[in-house]
Amino acid sequence: MQTEEHDSGPKAGLLKSCGTCRVLVGVTGSVAALKLPVLVSQLLQLSGVDIRVVTTEHAKHFYNPAEVSVKVYDDKDEWELWTQRSDPVLHIELRRWADLFVIAPLDANTLGKIANGICDNLLTCVVRAWDTSRPLLFCPAMNTAMWQHPITAQQVSRLTEFGYVEIPCIAKKLVCGDEGKGAMAEVSTIVSVVKQYLPIPD
Repeated sequence: MQTEEHDSGPKAGLLKSCGTCRVLVGVTGSVAALKLPVLVSQLLQLSGVDIRVVTTEHAKHFYNPAEVSVKVYDDKDEWELWTQRSDPVLHIELRRWADLFVIAPLDANTLGKIANGICDNLLTCVVRAWDTSRPLLFCPAMNTAMWQHPITAQQVSRLTEFGYVEIPCIAKKLVCGDEGKGAMAEVSTIVSVVKQYLPIPD
């Protein structure tokens, strides 16, 4: 069931937190974005965890916001929140708020942007401003042919050089019908890795 906070403006919940571990979930335009509601639901089952989501516009094509029970921020929120010099800048506030950032899925387009320092939407601006002393986990997801392109390995390597942690994609039959590597890691795997990087009691 969706919370009232989800329906309110961009300032709602920005600085408030009901948990001791604050996780920001990024979602980009891969078909694996359809797993966002399940990922958020399973992360919320961890003790003391508070969740916010930052989405790209293309990611919205794959999930129903009504099924996501936490606040979801998008590019519109970034621009609506700031109207004058004294107003907060959303990507900076989210960067300050989060203890951990997990991008699941990370599509090929956004992978290329981050590897090259491009920050042209809310999600990539958060990444560019990210405090690298805090964990940033990324879960690549794309078609097998895209995964096998030589530039993909270079870009993934660049992200790990930044200190980001890859949660590797897996091989399976993809939604497009192809079989091979490129599918996002299972939700249970992602949650397990998040637990490793947060002080969550068993």
